[in-house]
Amino acid sequence: MFVATGIGPYCGQAVHFKYFAPDPKEYAVNRYTFEAERHWKLVDAQLQGKEWMVGDTYTLVDMAVWGWSRMIPRVMGAEAWAMLPNVKRHLDAINARPAAQRAEAIKERFTFKQEVDDDARRALFPQNARLG
Repeated sequence: MFVATGIGPYCGQAVHFKYFAPDPKEYAVNRYTFEAERHWKLVDAQLQGKEWMVGDTYTLVDMAVWGWSRMIPRVMGAEAWAMLPNVKRHLDAINARPAAQRAEAIKERFTFKQEVDDDARRALFPQNARLG
């Protein structure tokens, strides 16, 4: 639940305000990147001296954390790894697993639109139609 109610929302909002929201956005970027960092530091502390999040076994919790830890550079910048060494070690361990490699390879089989043009903005942010 920590991933679903903390990591996911704060990282998602940080990315939204950093890359997609109109200005002014300094307050929102600061708030959500701070909270994302705070949450990731808790995960890093949990991983101190442990290979996996819960006990000695790779579990669904590790998979959930991996899903978001792959995005840390986008959320907080590449320099975030310096403050999250245990999360980085955890990410690397999961990335080495064949199932994780297969999951990552899925994106190579499909073409995803990368450009955020007016059509994409309308699809991503339909609520903005009320503003204009």
